[in-house]
Amino acid sequence: MLPAQEAAKIYHTNYVRNARAMGILWALFTVCFAVMMMVTFIQPYWIGDSIDTPQAGYFGLYSYCIGNALTGELICKGSPLDFGTIPSSAFKSAMFFVGVSTFLIIGCIICFSMFFFCNAATVFKVCAWMQLAAAYSKKLLSYGTDYKVFD
Repeated sequence: MLPAQEAAKIYHTNYVRNARAMGILWALFTVCFAVMMMVTFIQPYWIGDSIDTPQAGYFGLYSYCIGNALTGELICKGSPLDFGTIPSSAFKSAMFFVGVSTFLIIGCIICFSMFFFCNAATVFKVCAWMQLAAAYSKKLLSYGTDYKVFD
């Protein structure tokens, strides 16, 4: 049987190794989630036309395009920097909450660099709170929409 100090050292070594592995895994999944959030936020068109639709067009979080049936030309409106061009309050609130969530996740990735300067427990707590705030922002998205496409 091992003395108590040697057993404590072995448990501590295993704990530190597992904590580092979990931290790397958490950072990896956070980067994957950030990529998905950035694509969601940056992509101007989410849903588009197909062969069976009566009129050509696309719409997304902040931009929409309406097609001219005669010329086949798309007229696009909407800008991520101008809330006045977003067609409805539902899309405005969706843009706001997706944007907040995206920037919180990007901030969380930046905070992972604090491992070099701060205690690991502090970094884990800061990143956890930022990710919880991002998740809460995404949850508020489902409460803040009125489901009208055009006012």
